[in-house]
Amino acid sequence: MYEFIVLLRALAAIVITNAHYEEIYPISIIANGGLLGDVIFFAVSGFCLYNIKISFIKWYKKRILRIYPAVWIITIVYIGLGFYKANTIGEIIRLLIYPTYYHFVASIIILYVIYYIMIYIATKLDLEMIKALRMILGCVLTIHCLLYIFVYDKSYYHIDSVYEPMIRFLFLEAMLLGAIVHEKMNRHKIELKYGYIVGIVITFVIYFGFKIALTRNNTIALYQILNQAVLLLLLRFILLLTASFEEKIRDIPEKIYCCIQYLSKITLEIYLVQYALIPRLNIGIFPINFISVSVGIVLVASILHFVVGKIQILINHCGKVICVKKMEWRK
Repeated sequence: MYEFIVLLRALAAIVITNAHYEEIYPISIIANGGLLGDVIFFAVSGFCLYNIKISFIKWYKKRILRIYPAVWIITIVYIGLGFYKANTIGEIIRLLIYPTYYHFVASIIILYVIYYIMIYIATKLDLEMIKALRMILGCVLTIHCLLYIFVYDKSYYHIDSVYEPMIRFLFLEAMLLGAIVHEKMNRHKIELKYGYIVGIVITFVIYFGFKIALTRNNTIALYQILNQAVLLLLLRFILLLTASFEEKIRDIPEKIYCCIQYLSKITLEIYLVQYALIPRLNIGIFPINFISVSVGIVLVASILHFVVGKIQILINHCGKVICVKKMEWRK
């Protein structure tokens, strides 16, 4: 595992969670950046899943077994506690299978399939891998723009909503950016450039400034897709800057790095547990409520991570036993 990926996973978990703290902070605008956290998370997924060496069925099965046990456990617990409503079979299926309560799960389950196909196509093209990936990303961006121009409702600002079908283009583009950075690192070490820092500052200010302007002035909604273009640039600079720190990250004090590493391990669980916990643990005034909510999220996420880990060990053991039985039967 690359060290900067550990850092980015933890950062994504913090930023996404922070975006759900509107009722926690005395100034709600501080609770922002959720979409930035989402694209970082999808870019990390694209980076980590880049070297695909097994068949689609086996690969997709591993992805399902990584996500769904945690989704099923926390959803069933929350239904039992009355946090989620599931009064019909249809509601239960929607919560447990698709789209679930979590927009990330609904998106990633689809995008895994598309991502696998695109990486497969890239390996078959008569081009250098990095050129093939850039070409595919260019095609996705072109389709995204054409749909925006000719189909999308541009009368009001809604392109950054995670419940918009078009948001999956942005997430897929983030995954492909992650794959491109991985290929770059396979070819050569990414050196630190101060242009990355300048780029982050400029794109960060433009992104959030334009986002605030869009929420206050619908007359500029026609140009809302530009904000996603800036966000992709911001993501690119973040990936390159953190990748350039790969060796220096190891110099972080051990106790601090252990905390970062642990947050990275429970990122999925943090995402899954927080929706129901935030309003229920929002007790007292700031910063007391901030502490109670944050500690509660990490604690419940840790328990969920532990339980899921045990279940996955059991699943792997059962799988090995079945394989042995099949081999004995064939003999």
